[in-house]
Amino acid sequence: MALNRKPLVYFERFFDPIAEQILGAADDIELVRLHYATPEAEIWPEMQRTCGYHVSARTELRDPWLGGAALLTRCPDLLAMCSTGAGYDVIDVDACTKTGVIVCSQSGTNFEPVAEHAIGLILSLSKKIGLANRALLRGDAHDRYALMGNDIQHKTVGIVGLGKIGTRSAHFSRAFDMNVIAYDPYLTAEKIAARGARKVEFAELLTQSDFISIHCPRTQETINLFDAAAFARMKPNAYFINTARGLIHNEAALLEALISKKISGAGIDVFDVEPPPPDHPLLHLDNVIATPHTAGGTHEAALAMSRATAEQWIDILRGRVPPRLVNPEAWPLYTERFERVIGFRPDHLG
Repeated sequence: MALNRKPLVYFERFFDPIAEQILGAADDIELVRLHYATPEAEIWPEMQRTCGYHVSARTELRDPWLGGAALLTRCPDLLAMCSTGAGYDVIDVDACTKTGVIVCSQSGTNFEPVAEHAIGLILSLSKKIGLANRALLRGDAHDRYALMGNDIQHKTVGIVGLGKIGTRSAHFSRAFDMNVIAYDPYLTAEKIAARGARKVEFAELLTQSDFISIHCPRTQETINLFDAAAFARMKPNAYFINTARGLIHNEAALLEALISKKISGAGIDVFDVEPPPPDHPLLHLDNVIATPHTAGGTHEAALAMSRATAEQWIDILRGRVPPRLVNPEAWPLYTERFERVIGFRPDHLG
């Protein structure tokens, strides 16, 4: 027997109310809003009957509501989990695949603001905008020539990960007549060239870049990619920018590289713990510009992302193949579970 209204749970809010409006108007979806302040004993019954779980971003997400194996074992009808943003590191994809739960992200829905933010950090570091602002606030800006920056024209930017955000960042960089190189082991030289960059290996990117900008997902492959050895190979006048995810760079290694002047500065939007505590040592260096994971957080992006989120959930719960499926290998087992829970088979994965 078909399930008339499929439960979909989420905590607190979507980025923009448009998601609630779209999903709330769908007569075959039961949208269930949960609150972190509610006792766990009252939340679990809703989780255990749900078909879909929209997982909060890491900065808001709380235990025990991470998308991991422990949650999966208690939610027998759960068919799909979607991340709030492009990253999906708060969801255990392997555990989901083994259980027949599909995982989807919002990749590509906020690439514009993140790329703009990365370029903004490059400009701020090169022009010493952050340093000049600190000097003014300290009353220490008497010698403006001591705050002289550099042009970014003709400098080399090395992009790690040439997906939509990386490609857009390459486009913006070329507008400043920058030389763009990229490290992405999953793309051929021809594909990278079509996206506006020259393919290089990681070692060459480290030694040739004046700016390194991170736009790859956080995976077991990329965690600690930028460690002490990587920073040691960078130019002493180079800048490191990360608007992707924390743990891709080692914070202690970055701190040491900045203090010892192995590199010139850093623009950081992501941290191991978010938000970082106010006494975090990176926040107190003059050659660091930091923001609290706000690169993708514009009003325009929130609207676009929330609309795309709602439309993807409708696709999922109506048995269509979602546009941003992370683990297609889960589809065969997912198909069997979907038919058992919902009452009909989803579309074939082409």
